[in-house]
Amino acid sequence: MPDKQAFLQSITTGYTFKGEHVKIGMGMIDGEVVEGAPISLPLKTMNRHGLIAGATGTGKTKTLQMISEYLSDNSVPVLLMDIKGDLSGIATAGTVNDKLIERSKKLGIDFTPTAFPVELLTLSNEPGVRLRATVSEFGPVLLSKILGLNDTQGGLVAVIFKYCDDHQMPLLNLKDFIKVLQYIGNEGKAEIEKEYGKISTTSTGTILRKVIELQQQGADVFFGEKSFEVEDLMRISDDGRGMINVLRVTDMQDRPKLFSTFMLQLLAELYASCPEEGDMDKPKLILFIDEAHLVFNEASEALLQQIETVIKLIRSKGIGIFFCTQNPQDIPAAILSQLGLKIQHALRAFTAADRKTIKQAAENFPETDFYETDELLTQLGIGEAFVTLLNEKGIPTPLVHTMLCAPRSRMDVLTDAEINQLVQSSKLAAKYSKEIDSESAYEILTAKLEEAAERSKEMAATEEPKQSGRPKKEESFFDNPVVRQVGRTAASVITRSLLGALGLGGRSRSTRRR
Repeated sequence: MPDKQAFLQSITTGYTFKGEHVKIGMGMIDGEVVEGAPISLPLKTMNRHGLIAGATGTGKTKTLQMISEYLSDNSVPVLLMDIKGDLSGIATAGTVNDKLIERSKKLGIDFTPTAFPVELLTLSNEPGVRLRATVSEFGPVLLSKILGLNDTQGGLVAVIFKYCDDHQMPLLNLKDFIKVLQYIGNEGKAEIEKEYGKISTTSTGTILRKVIELQQQGADVFFGEKSFEVEDLMRISDDGRGMINVLRVTDMQDRPKLFSTFMLQLLAELYASCPEEGDMDKPKLILFIDEAHLVFNEASEALLQQIETVIKLIRSKGIGIFFCTQNPQDIPAAILSQLGLKIQHALRAFTAADRKTIKQAAENFPETDFYETDELLTQLGIGEAFVTLLNEKGIPTPLVHTMLCAPRSRMDVLTDAEINQLVQSSKLAAKYSKEIDSESAYEILTAKLEEAAERSKEMAATEEPKQSGRPKKEESFFDNPVVRQVGRTAASVITRSLLGALGLGGRSRSTRRR
């Protein structure tokens, strides 16, 4: 039987922090909450990224919601990727019930239903603040990786961007990019090759097909103006709490290419625009990505490398990223190794593959004398999890079975009326709701082609009178079609005779008529 005093000493030593911290639950042993064993998260290390994992129905999304609430209380802005659509309720106070009261007593806290400051965001035409980015903002390298292009095709994309920069043709949306692709493969090929060297029409066709594939997943609604400014994700509400930005992407589950495209662009933009911060007392922004496997399912090797690089570097900007998924193995190993906080809810063992996954998950946690980790992983109750994180010195804390606090906001979706009311009161919705169609590459090239076509018509009209005024050439003896045919026949006979004399023509001896 585990030593309770030793357990308490382990928790006190491992989970006592000097800086600001938030209590997320209480330690448990032998299935019971241990009084005097609070489990807290130090805000100073929240930019070290994290993982929230567990089988369906074990409470991982509610854990994500609860941590977001505590971050908001401490003036830390949050961005939530709401894949399933059940996080919008964070904008409204929850309701008290017997289970919540009982859990709160065990945890030694008062349960106070609370609404939080929320901004609803969208990538599509659903109600909310529209998120957009221009093709130019993606740049040739990022766009090539998203499209899964090889080096030759990526080089052609770089040429397209260079050509558009040199000729002041903004690439705002995919319509612009497609128009330039079509232009350099046809009318503008000579112009491009004169300035930048030979190009392959095969490559332009391949790139065009890949862009159309992206369009079919709804990318047209994402590319364009007005571009979203990432600084708007880091706002503080009028009462001093951090804004919780809920990106409603319920329609993204069958469009993983678009979702991963958006995620990579957002991370790249955050990294490029935010200054180096070093060690901060608390992060500037925390991103929670629910159903994180959607980011990686359709990602190419190049795209995964880009995500890994950004995750390694972005924490120095004061930004933390938390992945929420059913299975820790959904996250590539190189990225999983960068995640300092791990909250592991229950896993289910229905098959041999499930048991292997559970064993691997248990091996990723620090060793402990208080639990049989692999066995307990299948027995954790709803709202319970294994927790380990990095302390202020960057050292992993002891693994602890934790009963987690419940969210204080509504654990359900908002109604359509509540969503509309929230959007109407938004300070950002009006700023980004109107789509802008500025003059860009499509309009400039279309005008250029129309002008060229008009000039061709004028030249043709000028040439026609000259041709009609020319004297008709007199027909000579050799212009007679009969004479021309006789000449061709004679030439053919002479040629075959010469080739035959050289042994290069005619039928072989074996087939010659005897």
